[in-house]
Amino acid sequence: MRRIGKILLSVLLVLVLLIGGYAAYVFLAYYRLEDNLTLTVEGSAAEEAPTGESLRAVSYNVGFGAYSDDFTFFMDGGTESRARSAEAVYENLDGAVEAVATLEPDLLLLQEVDIDGTRSHHINEYEYICNQLPELPCRVFSQNYDSPYLFWPLTEPHGANRSGQVTASHYGITSALRRSLPIETGFMKLVDLDRCYSVSRIPVENGRELVLYNLHLSAYTSDGTIAEEQLQMLLGDMSGEYEKGNYAVAGGDFNKDLLGSSAEIFGVSGEDYTWAQPIPAELIPDGLAVIAPFDEMDPVPSCRNADRPYGPDDYVVTVDGFIVSGNVTVEGSAVADTGFRWSDHNPVYLDLILEP
Repeated sequence: MRRIGKILLSVLLVLVLLIGGYAAYVFLAYYRLEDNLTLTVEGSAAEEAPTGESLRAVSYNVGFGAYSDDFTFFMDGGTESRARSAEAVYENLDGAVEAVATLEPDLLLLQEVDIDGTRSHHINEYEYICNQLPELPCRVFSQNYDSPYLFWPLTEPHGANRSGQVTASHYGITSALRRSLPIETGFMKLVDLDRCYSVSRIPVENGRELVLYNLHLSAYTSDGTIAEEQLQMLLGDMSGEYEKGNYAVAGGDFNKDLLGSSAEIFGVSGEDYTWAQPIPAELIPDGLAVIAPFDEMDPVPSCRNADRPYGPDDYVVTVDGFIVSGNVTVEGSAVADTGFRWSDHNPVYLDLILEP
């Protein structure tokens, strides 16, 4: 009996050492990129953005190429943690690119684009996507995720992943900057991303600048004020550009219910899904407006909760959209219905005019 006890104790000690060592590895490997980081602009275009003409901006969270319509994600209550195969990644990315190309954007904002990851079978999605969109020659990548190897779920670990946001433009981008957003400081920082937004500057023909923001705000937080603090930082930045006379346009995944009552609008139950809350109206300063893409005649949500394969009764919400400054005229904004075939999000678009 003593021998068995010693063996069990030895096994227990080994497990404690392994778990403790892994926890130390995760905390020691964790880091955040510095604020106000200059980003590399790839490609070039001589053309300046016009005033008085209709332009189209498209935003799309491509879900690192994993989310077919039957994919479920462990952090949403599902079971899967990585794309099912490299072939599945390419199939989903091809579908996403085709959906984007059909919308013919002048400005493109993508989120959850991996450059190297266990979950995406080490495919450089940034290069793969951009190579298929030659009509958008100026590109910027902004990293918001570089995780140590996550051994969860145990049966299929999420692994180590590097991911971020991609901005692409038909017009020339002269410079780009990465702004670090506030995030939680406790243990939850390990399951959230290194949240940021990118700021890309595009010359306008009247001598002003179109300042284009690409964002992906927090969803998996225990502190509900974090996303509001992130939004306040973005809004302050945009207001400053508007006061200078520049055009400010932001787009991306807000992880907020932009319609205010998506469950009611789309006729689904939202009682068990509280992660997407409305944006408090008092946060929006004068001179800026939130544009929630919506077609009353054909309402389409922008996001599904991936706790189960997509079906007609699943929880859906519109969390993807835009913010524009007062010198930008909005002609319309809507969600393109892909049936969530290529991602857990649908692409959204904004037709706008920069006022002369």
